[in-house]
Amino acid sequence: MQKQRSLTANFIMNTILSISSFVFPLLTFPYISRILQPAGIGKISFATSVVSYFAMFAQMGIPTYGIRACAKVRDDREELSRTVHELFFINLGMSLVSYVALFFVVFYIPRLRQEKELFLIISLTIILNTVGMEWVYKASERYTYITVRSIVFKFIAFVAMFLLVHGQDDYICYGAITIFAASASNIFNLIHLHKMVILRPLRPYCMGRHFKAIITFFAMSCATVIYTNLDTVMLGFMKSDTDVGYYNAAVKVKTILVSVVTSLGAVLLPRVSYYIEHGLFEAFQTIASKATDFVLVIAVPLCVYFMLFSEESIYFLSGEAYADAVIPMCIIMPTLILIGLTNIMGIQMLVPMGKEKLVLYSEMAGAVVDIILNAFLIPEFAAAGAALGTLVAEMVVWGVQFYFLRARVRQIYSQMRYRVFIGALLTGVVVSLWVKWMGWRLLMTLAISACLFFGGYLLFLYKTKEPVILEIKDKLIKVLIKKRKE
Repeated sequence: MQKQRSLTANFIMNTILSISSFVFPLLTFPYISRILQPAGIGKISFATSVVSYFAMFAQMGIPTYGIRACAKVRDDREELSRTVHELFFINLGMSLVSYVALFFVVFYIPRLRQEKELFLIISLTIILNTVGMEWVYKASERYTYITVRSIVFKFIAFVAMFLLVHGQDDYICYGAITIFAASASNIFNLIHLHKMVILRPLRPYCMGRHFKAIITFFAMSCATVIYTNLDTVMLGFMKSDTDVGYYNAAVKVKTILVSVVTSLGAVLLPRVSYYIEHGLFEAFQTIASKATDFVLVIAVPLCVYFMLFSEESIYFLSGEAYADAVIPMCIIMPTLILIGLTNIMGIQMLVPMGKEKLVLYSEMAGAVVDIILNAFLIPEFAAAGAALGTLVAEMVVWGVQFYFLRARVRQIYSQMRYRVFIGALLTGVVVSLWVKWMGWRLLMTLAISACLFFGGYLLFLYKTKEPVILEIKDKLIKVLIKKRKE
């Protein structure tokens, strides 16, 4: 049997990967947003959101299904290889269909034809995701390889951005750099695939055995992409690129923080799938409980802090030209908590249990609500309306998933120490809020307030013996002791 990699080590590597995913935009966005201005940022965001629908169709839910399918057979090299071959063939065929549809849409819809070069460049993500087969590496828990490879390409893209993007007309170049940073490293996945699977044909193939599950995961992906990208697409069609730019500035902060909150979930999926397959239900329940505790400990303070200092955050990251992004950011921040919780309930609980259809129902409900609210709110409130539609949609998704998992989740939620969380939050607010009115420079305001807020919050949790904080402390001490002995 394949030796199980340390869940803690996987979490650390995936956290580093998540940090690199938000450090890159965190370091580049202040420069890019000021160079390209809201209209340029809006063009890239609009194109990326439109292409995401075609990328979704090409992937057919395989990125999530592939992790579960491969994790179940990862101890059998031949069966793993056959599964990888079958899913790759399906993915490649759907990618070709997606490209044909995308070319037709881009060249025949005037709104899209205006930026056809940008759309074609952004569409490279479709083929790069296909050949990358990231799901194979995640199923085998190769997070060290994924992390190192990703960071190297992000660093190259970081340097290229400052060398090549100097004016508002360079938005197409910036679009190409973002694709390079996010997906170009997938080429190395294809090169190194022989180390994990057998590349020679392993007939007979039976691709039909995957279709039922893939269709369900595809429908889940459709619903998710609809209510996470539809707001940007509808803004682009109903308003202007500038409004999309404002909204993107608000969503950028949320997206960065979501990657931190969900970093543990990405590590858990192959492990919990393995537990379910082998009947280890007690271990499954324990991991789900720890993951929920982690989400609340991390997501709630991030949400509160960035609502309190939303204006400073937007001005620091994007500039005063993005003042209209402050309210949308405040509205959308609570989705950080909701997404963290639904990631645990949906992807880390329902999917490994084989109940992905229930996840689909929740996401369909969210998508329907998002479409209806956007249609009414965007014409009147623009970016703020899109943010409110997204918030309500995420609330609906959480509510539906909670209903389906109420027996298990009530037990988990009842164990959470809510009074301790509230006390820690109040401590953070009290010790940091005064910084807001001192009139200091943005960087100093954010740095000092963040140190005070999160320092006070974590100190309160440590003093009240919050399990997650104590466990992290113990892990760090063990690592330090081990290094000293070495």
